[in-house]
Amino acid sequence: MTTLGMTRGWLKQLQALALLAVMLGMGGCAGAPAAAQPEQLDQALNNNRTTKTPAPTPTLAVEAGTVWISREVPSDLAETLLQKSGWRRVSEPGRAAYRLELLLSADAPPDALQVVERVYALVAPFPTVPDGLTETEFRRVWGGRWVQGFGLKPLLMDESTHRVMKTLLGQPADDGVTILAPEALLDAAWEDRPSLALLPFDELQPRWKVLRVAGLSPFDRNFDPNTYLLTARFILRSAASGDKQAEWMPATNRDPGRMTVLMLTGTTAMARQIALRMEEEGILYPAGDIRDTLLEADLLHISNEVPFYDQCPPAKPLRAGMRFCSDPGYIELLNYVGADVVELTGNHILDWGMQAFLDTLELYHQHDIQTYGGGKDKETARQPLLLEHNGNRIALLGCNAIGPENILATHNQPGAAPCDLFWMENQIAELNQQGYQVVVTFQHMELNRHHPHGLQRLHFRSMAEAGAVIVSGSQAHFPQTFSFAEGNLIHFGLGNLFFDQMKEGNRRAFLDRHIFYEGRYLGVELLTTMLEDHARPRLMTPEERAALLEAVFAVGEW
Repeated sequence: MTTLGMTRGWLKQLQALALLAVMLGMGGCAGAPAAAQPEQLDQALNNNRTTKTPAPTPTLAVEAGTVWISREVPSDLAETLLQKSGWRRVSEPGRAAYRLELLLSADAPPDALQVVERVYALVAPFPTVPDGLTETEFRRVWGGRWVQGFGLKPLLMDESTHRVMKTLLGQPADDGVTILAPEALLDAAWEDRPSLALLPFDELQPRWKVLRVAGLSPFDRNFDPNTYLLTARFILRSAASGDKQAEWMPATNRDPGRMTVLMLTGTTAMARQIALRMEEEGILYPAGDIRDTLLEADLLHISNEVPFYDQCPPAKPLRAGMRFCSDPGYIELLNYVGADVVELTGNHILDWGMQAFLDTLELYHQHDIQTYGGGKDKETARQPLLLEHNGNRIALLGCNAIGPENILATHNQPGAAPCDLFWMENQIAELNQQGYQVVVTFQHMELNRHHPHGLQRLHFRSMAEAGAVIVSGSQAHFPQTFSFAEGNLIHFGLGNLFFDQMKEGNRRAFLDRHIFYEGRYLGVELLTTMLEDHARPRLMTPEERAALLEAVFAVGEW
C-alpha cells in the first residue's frame, strides 16, 4: 500500500486510514487496492460523513389575549397595561398577540396601536447654583468624565430609568452611573452635594431642582418633548393586522393639559419714582423687559400693597413720602402682564382710607382680577381663594403678621387679614382633605438681609408643618433664603417686583414659577430679576444670577 507523504500532514493521514477501513470492509479476494489519490480520499470521507441538518426553529402559535413586555418598560407602565387590558403576560415574543417595547426609531411602525411618551428630568438638590448642562456636558457625565460644577459625580437613578437610558444613550461608563432604589435617590443626592440624578417627570418633588439639558426643561410651558434628549417612547404593537388603536395607557407622563404654572411675585407699589417713570415713559414701561416671562404663567400673583384712588396726588413732580396710592389708570399695567390674583396683605392698603380700599376691591372685580388676604371685613379677608386649573386645585391663603394694627380687618372694618395661625392650621387641614394644594403667603418683617428673623421662621414653618405645600413671604424688599419643613417649600421673601428701590440688595428679586401636575406640587423654578431705572426689572445675567443664588443658598436652612 502506498503511504501518503508526510508533507500532506497528519489530517490527510487520518483521511487515508478512514478510506482504507471502508475499502477493506467491502470484502473480496482481490489483491491489494491501488493507492488512493488525495482527491479520492476527500470524496470518500465526505460520502461516508453523516450530515446533520439544524432542526428548524419551531413556529410558536400566537395566543390570543397575550402580551410580551420588554425589560426596558417601566413596571408601572406594564402594570397599567395588564390591568386595563386584561391580557396575560408571556415570556416569548413569538407567542404574544401584542408587544410593548421601547421605540428607538423616530416614527412609529404601521402596526402601532399606541405610543406612550415618558419624559425624564435631570435634577440636583434644590440649593444648586448651576442651572443645567449642555448636551456635550451631559454626555460627559454619562461617560464618567469631569464636568464644571459637578466634578466627577456619577448620575444617580433607579434600575428602571437605567434600563431605558442605556438603550437610548448607549452603555454608560462603569463609574458614570449609580443605581439606587427610587426612595433612596433624594437623600443620597442631598448627602453628597453637588450631585446629579435622573428620574421621571411625574416623580419630581420640591427638594429637587430641575436642570436644563441643552437649554430645555420639562418645566417650560413651551417644552417640546420631540427635541429633548431625555424623552423615551414605548410602543404597543399587534401581531394581527387590522387591530384598532388601543388607548390602554396615559399617552405621556407630562401632559400640558394636566399642568399648572403659578407664579408668585414680590412687593408691588406703583408709587413714588416708579409712578413718576410711568407718567414720563408710559403706564406699561415697568413691564417692558419681563412681560413675556410673566405671561407664561397660567396663574399670575401680584402682591399690590397700594390702593387705587381717584384723588391720588399727581406722581409728577415726584412725591417722596410714605403715604402711597396709585392712579386707577395704573391697573392697566397689571392687565398688561396678565395678573390673575392680587394679594391684599400689604401694610399700605389703607393709606388713603377705607373708601379708597373698597373702591380698589371693586376695580379689581371690574377687571376680573381675584383677590385674597384682605377684604371688606375680617371674615371675608381671611377666606382662602380657591382656584382650579387643568384639574389642579390650589388654595391661596394670606395674612398680615406685623400690622400696623389699624390696617387689619375687623368684624366691621375693611383691611388686611390678621394672622390667626391656629385658625389657619385648621383651614389648611380642611383644604387638604378637599384635595387642594395650599399656598400660604405672609406679610411679615421687612429685613435687609437674606436670612429670616426668628419669629418669621417660626410662623412660616408652622404653616408648612400644617400641610401648606408652599409658604412664601410677600413683604420682602430684600430677597431672602429658603427652607423645607415636612418636604414643603418655604421661601422667606421674594424681593420687589414693581417698586422703586435702587440700593444693590433691593434691586435683586425672585419670580417663583411653581409647577403643579395631576393634583401634586412638583417644585419651583427660580427666576431672578434686577431693577433698572427705579422702575423696570429685567432678568439677571448669568453672573448676577449665580451671585444671588450663592448668597441666598449659603444661609439656607436645610
